[in-house]
Amino acid sequence: IFAAGIDLSSGSMVALLTMILAQMLKFIGIPLVFALPLIFIVGGLLGLVIGLLTAYGRIPSFITSLAALIAFRGLALTFNNGSPIFSLDPALEPIFYGKLIGIPLPFFYLIFFYALAAFIMNFTRLGREIYAVGGNPAAAVLTGINVRKVQTTTFVIAGLMTAVGAILMSARLNSGSPNYGQTLELQAIAAAVVGGASLAGGRGNILATLMGAMTIVIVQNGLNLNAAPSSIQNVVLGLIILMAVGIDMWRAELSTLISSFVKRFSSNKKATLKRNS
Repeated sequence: IFAAGIDLSSGSMVALLTMILAQMLKFIGIPLVFALPLIFIVGGLLGLVIGLLTAYGRIPSFITSLAALIAFRGLALTFNNGSPIFSLDPALEPIFYGKLIGIPLPFFYLIFFYALAAFIMNFTRLGREIYAVGGNPAAAVLTGINVRKVQTTTFVIAGLMTAVGAILMSARLNSGSPNYGQTLELQAIAAAVVGGASLAGGRGNILATLMGAMTIVIVQNGLNLNAAPSSIQNVVLGLIILMAVGIDMWRAELSTLISSFVKRFSSNKKATLKRNS
């Protein structure tokens, strides 16, 4: 999103990667220490394919990632006749969902990956190039930035991070399923836009994205505590995305409206004080 692209394939990619991991551990017998790096490689390659089609094939990222969403879910269903694969490896859950000094390990993974993302976006050349490409691709070309390379790189990174999500999901449930990751792409987009990222690209903040993700989780937990069905949760998620994008698109108009209201209120208050005096 920071680079003015969008990836709708993350949920389906999670499902596909969990099934590939399950196949390797359960049926092929590949040790966990080798299976996990292979999942990262596959995730990166899947992201690379989407990136190449988008950047060098000049196909809009919405179309390439939408096609990937359908294709990846279909590929996931080809494994094990479309049925989930259970009891993968007893070491999976302790490695990824154990505790360190009494704190669950996912908390440390969260801090590590967000800190890494913040460092890349704020202190590296790649981060600056991503913002530049998202803000104005034509101007980025004039400054010597390889726009296509940057766009492709963002999808590779997205694939690698999706692999992390797939591994964590497999570890939590000790299984792989072609049904995992449904609506995950919408949650990711919602977290970004609620955190202030512009769908037009060029603007966004990693810490704000974390706040956006926490907001989505809090809303979902609140709905779960109130026994709201998944259909209602999807409606709420859609409304949140619509509101966040609307605020982003109408930012200038809202700013002008608020400024006008404040000035009018201030002038009315001054007039009232004059009459009273």
